[in-house]
Amino acid sequence: MDLQLSEQHLAFRGEVRAWLAANVDRPWREVLRDASSTEDSLIEARRVWQRKLHGAGYLGMDWPAEWGGRGGGPVEQAILETELIETDAPPVLNTLGIGLLGPALIHHGSEEQRRRFIPPMLAADEIWCQGFSEPGSGSDLASLKTSAVLDGDDFVLNGQKVWTTFGPWADWIFVLARTDGKDRYGGISFLLCKLDTPGITVRPLRQITGESEFGEVFFEDARVPRTNLVGEIGEGWRIAMTVLAYERGAISFTQAVQYGRDLGRLATACKEIGRTGSAVREKLGRLLVENEVMRANGIRTLANFADGKAPGAESSIEKVYWSEFDQRFRETALDLLGPGGQLVRTSPEARDDCDWARQFLWSRAETIFSGSSEVQRNIIAKRVLKLPQDPR
Repeated sequence: MDLQLSEQHLAFRGEVRAWLAANVDRPWREVLRDASSTEDSLIEARRVWQRKLHGAGYLGMDWPAEWGGRGGGPVEQAILETELIETDAPPVLNTLGIGLLGPALIHHGSEEQRRRFIPPMLAADEIWCQGFSEPGSGSDLASLKTSAVLDGDDFVLNGQKVWTTFGPWADWIFVLARTDGKDRYGGISFLLCKLDTPGITVRPLRQITGESEFGEVFFEDARVPRTNLVGEIGEGWRIAMTVLAYERGAISFTQAVQYGRDLGRLATACKEIGRTGSAVREKLGRLLVENEVMRANGIRTLANFADGKAPGAESSIEKVYWSEFDQRFRETALDLLGPGGQLVRTSPEARDDCDWARQFLWSRAETIFSGSSEVQRNIIAKRVLKLPQDPR
């Protein structure tokens, strides 16, 4: 396998670097530290940035042009994501729409749904959130209780979703709802719901990091047009597996780039405070090796995308790896930095200006969202290794 970039890809990378140099006003970490920043202003800044990217043709990189994409390939997408991280550009706001719902519509939606929902998704005109988890139905997602009863040309929704990322700012939510109470997996359908629909209420949830990025969503006799059903009635679980496969396994390469940058900052911080002994070097070296393993897995995923293969059950292996690695990484950082790890260093000379304490707190969620590590190991045993299930 030739892992070198072609002349065409090198030219594209140069184009992206030049555009980012002209359009990124200041690193995103500085915006986050700005005392005048609020949750609403940060959301709006991310919306503005997404529209800039979209206007330049850098969103939907590997999606067909007729749906608003660029018609490129996964290598161009990986190049773009790498350069965005290296530049410390603002994150795209509509990550759940573009990263999760977009692939679901491409694989399972109708042509009308793709043309209706993908362009405004890319343009940040419609922000999406994900309605999967419920109180009591998080890791065991198939036990969800939210119901959708067909009444004429509408589904009537009742129930509750929780841990809904970007729920307080979203315009739409893609929902798993039970349309058949008897069939555990085949009784679930996949619906697209506008959040200003009568009967839908969104409430923010405060996180341990102090933010309210999450929300909880309540459905009380909310009517959703049948035309907003993706696939057929009862196909929701199959579609959800496509969504979760992209969420779990399609980001390994990008994660490795992010961790590589943070590893450099951590090494610099250790030098600046005089933590350079053999024990420190061994811990940093172990993190470096683990990150290279993740990068190699990410390259394999890119190769599969290039061959037209959607991620499958094997993405659970990557999910366990990157989520547990993230926790080890952040714990090691605080261990090596000591009390200084609780501070964000802001001097012009400091190159390690990473909010290590916040990253540590956020990493606690990594092994829970997108399916807990316990659930992922069960999937790996059952669907990847084909092991027999324990008798119950």
